[in-house]
Amino acid sequence: MEFLQTATCINSAWVGSAFLFGFGCKRLNLPPMLGFLLAGFAMNFLGLTGGSLALDRIADMGIMVLLFTIGLKLDLKGLSKPEIWGGATVHALLTIFLLTAVILAASTLGIAHLAGLSLEQAALIGFALSFSSTVFAVKVLEEKGEMNALHGHAAIGILIMQDLMAVFFLTVSKGEFPSPWAFGLPLLLLSLRPLLMHIIDHLGHGELLPLSGLFIALAVGATSFSLVGLKPDLGALVIGMLIGSHARAHELSRSLYSFKDIFLVGFFFQIGLTAIPHFGHVLVALGLAALLPAKTFLYFLVLTRFRLRARTSLLASLNLANYSEFGLLVTAIAMKQGWLDPDWLIIVALALTFSFLLAAPLNSKANRLYDRFAVHFQRFETNTRHPGDIRINLGQADTLIFGMGPFGAMAYDTIQERMGEGVLAVDYNRETVRQHLAAGRRVIWGDATDYDFWRKIDLSRLKIILLTMSNHQANLLALREIHSAGFQGPVTATARFEDQRLELEEAGATAAYNIFSEAGAGYADHVCRATGLVCKTRFFVPGNDIQSMPAKG
Repeated sequence: MEFLQTATCINSAWVGSAFLFGFGCKRLNLPPMLGFLLAGFAMNFLGLTGGSLALDRIADMGIMVLLFTIGLKLDLKGLSKPEIWGGATVHALLTIFLLTAVILAASTLGIAHLAGLSLEQAALIGFALSFSSTVFAVKVLEEKGEMNALHGHAAIGILIMQDLMAVFFLTVSKGEFPSPWAFGLPLLLLSLRPLLMHIIDHLGHGELLPLSGLFIALAVGATSFSLVGLKPDLGALVIGMLIGSHARAHELSRSLYSFKDIFLVGFFFQIGLTAIPHFGHVLVALGLAALLPAKTFLYFLVLTRFRLRARTSLLASLNLANYSEFGLLVTAIAMKQGWLDPDWLIIVALALTFSFLLAAPLNSKANRLYDRFAVHFQRFETNTRHPGDIRINLGQADTLIFGMGPFGAMAYDTIQERMGEGVLAVDYNRETVRQHLAAGRRVIWGDATDYDFWRKIDLSRLKIILLTMSNHQANLLALREIHSAGFQGPVTATARFEDQRLELEEAGATAAYNIFSEAGAGYADHVCRATGLVCKTRFFVPGNDIQSMPAKG
């Protein structure tokens, strides 16, 4: 009983510290994940490491659910693009060579933990640090609403290629090759696909939907790969890709959002509990963190060589400007095999933490960084442009709608009916663009938060801009870019909450609308029209004053 009470108290301290540190970072406009990291180090420093929560299991589940949701959204053809497989391969080789050379040079200086390292050991450390964090990159892209932007696709594609490299390393390093049954695994999963699609069709919208996601990701994908000697994380990703074409894939992904976030708190918290560092560990880890700019520049250089624009290359590079949790796994395996000293596990954990601390503020200011130094970054661009990164032609449009979700599509149809053919929609999800084009709407691919987008169109033709993107931060960034480009016309935006509506107006929106309040007013108006009831001539919605048509009859 005393043990249970102690464990409960420590668990409460863990949860409380994670929340308070995460909340503090949020108030400082930093990603909450940094708070979770700091909370883990604080609990470690205080000696509160004996809680009963299985953080390693929680963290593993978080990573698998994360990869499953990535698979649901992943365009499999995208992995075959040269900038993905070629960029990942070239960057890995260049980075390993650079880090190995620097570590060997530093070993000659007699620095603790570096002195006496062999070429093989230095190369192994360089390999561990050549990867970037999938968890960090995806969290940043989701928070900024940029998962479907071109730089988001590039970053995620490179990370998946790195995961495939990781599978190869784990197989070779452990000396345990996959079971012969692994060759039959694709056939098994493909045969299960119709059944899984049928199950998703009949789940409804309640608690069975997220539970089915956990079942498919963990019990089907991860377990099947684990049983044949393959990486379980990769299994969750592959099964997500197999069912990603289902019409409800997006809804399934959204239903898992909270679960994934809670599980990933355990992942970041666990890093801080790895071990108590000493001054020597911190010094070497800071030296490794100082190499991050070189690693990031190599990403930028490689991506621009594959004809991506400077902005796309920079944003993708900053998403990848960190070390990876996979580095911890490589180091742990090397330690068990006797290839590296156990101190390196602490050093790599610290380097990973420092990389997150450095990368978080850089990513939050990525667009501003490009805006300020665009001329310098553009010097690295090639003369020819990547097919997916070319200038956007708006044609004769005078009304632009950004974001073609359900709300944006409804706005498009209504405006086109009332104002004619001058309306054009823009969305950065290529699949969404294809669907609306098939439905007969005029939609093009583009990114409203792109500095270059607004400088490559004729703003003088535009009369009004409507921002209906579902991500609040994307709407705010787009507002800033619109005003920076000098557009003087009205700009309206949508929000899901009242505080977001006020924030949009403060950021310069001509008018901002709470879509839930508007939906209620629109429904009441529809009821009046459909039933013949006498309606007042004006609906009042807090923060908005909306004219309504008198009911007929």
